[in-house]
Amino acid sequence: MHSRYHRAEPLPKPRLLPYPTLELPVEIPNSQYAPVAWSEVTGWADDDHLAAYKAFRTSCQPIAAQSGPPAEPKALGTSLRDPCHVAKGLELTDSAKAKAFFEENFLPVRISRLGEGEGFVTGYYEPIIEGSLTQNEIYSVPIYRRPSNLFVKGFGQASAGLPNKGAVYRKIGRRKLVPYYDRAEIEDGKIEGRGLEIAYLKNQTDLLFAQIQGSARIELPDGGMVRINYDAHNGYPYTAVGRILIDRGIVPRDQMSMQKIREWMEQNPDGANELRRQNRSYVFFREVNLSAKDEAVGAQGVPLTAGRSIAVDKALHVYGTPFFIEGDLPIESERAKTPFRRLMIAQDTGSAIVGPARADLYFGAGADAGKVAGRLKNNARFVMLIPKGLDPVARGRKLPVPDERPSEKIAKLFPQTAPKDQPKAVAPSAATPATSAQASVPLPAARPKEAPVPVRDLKRRRQANDR
Repeated sequence: MHSRYHRAEPLPKPRLLPYPTLELPVEIPNSQYAPVAWSEVTGWADDDHLAAYKAFRTSCQPIAAQSGPPAEPKALGTSLRDPCHVAKGLELTDSAKAKAFFEENFLPVRISRLGEGEGFVTGYYEPIIEGSLTQNEIYSVPIYRRPSNLFVKGFGQASAGLPNKGAVYRKIGRRKLVPYYDRAEIEDGKIEGRGLEIAYLKNQTDLLFAQIQGSARIELPDGGMVRINYDAHNGYPYTAVGRILIDRGIVPRDQMSMQKIREWMEQNPDGANELRRQNRSYVFFREVNLSAKDEAVGAQGVPLTAGRSIAVDKALHVYGTPFFIEGDLPIESERAKTPFRRLMIAQDTGSAIVGPARADLYFGAGADAGKVAGRLKNNARFVMLIPKGLDPVARGRKLPVPDERPSEKIAKLFPQTAPKDQPKAVAPSAATPATSAQASVPLPAARPKEAPVPVRDLKRRRQANDR
């Protein structure tokens, strides 16, 4: 026997509005990422984790000293403080224990630019250049410190290490600000004679390479040494002179390196002058108190570690973040494909380093390091180590999912109609402007239902009524 009553479909659960405030997964602009297992990170088990751990502990020194929210909102925020607090009490001397530290405190996440599968790496180093504290016929090119008339909005004159991107001004009179001098104007003597000279080099090519690298060691004739680091720039974006040589067909793309650029400039001094000035950006330095044994200091304010430090996009990443980089790089020779699987620590930045999976690998100081760094321009895979406190998978599970699509029967029972107090939207049309414009014009009186009586007939009627 069939019942005449059918079982009603369950009604959809009411949506809670507004949604409760929830922690979102890690958000890095213009990037895509996917959590992976440690076993899926190629080369992870074979790396020297102790070397990476020592570099990470170096980064933890300024991180541990921080308090309060970060100055700029970034994906990792203050989350590195937790693993740094753990590392502070661990004096590790064993690579296996260092590996365990990273696995216990971080989660591996494969990251790349949105729509791309790999990242991109280049190399940098600290040049060792011959120079002099006095100007003479051999050493005639000045290394300038930051001028006093250089201004960056939001920063005082006493600020150390101004941003390497953004507008830079010089003051005219008391109030007027104009863009600072470009490379050509500075080379032509716009700021000479102001006591800004730190030292002098043999040629402009040596200075250009020091500016590209952001630091240098100046060897003096008496055996002494001056160490310089980036302090400010003139506000113009960096233009890669190597790319210009490629675009002009002078050097093939697959042969481009810093050594090729230097060789061409030495062989073509007039062309080098024109090429160099295509890069209007100009870097000013400060003298740093480092010995010959000390490594260069990165933008984080800590000494770099050759083979373990990288420069990253500081607009996206927090200094101290570990990245495992994996690829085949021309380290042993120009055409070599040396396996590179190494945990690196973000401790520096550069104006040309832009994107979520973009890094400049630091190789140390001197000519040999320069040769390796100069030929790197390769794709590589990036795994970002995220502190467990920011587990994107755990956070993702808490996020609400979209409502299920209702069945056809439910949709008919509960049609979606606009609220009565909200007028139905009218699609705009070409006639809409004219119609709205005419709405304020008064309309003529309505036409009468009966035809009007002629004037002469109206007079006859009045005469008849008078009788």
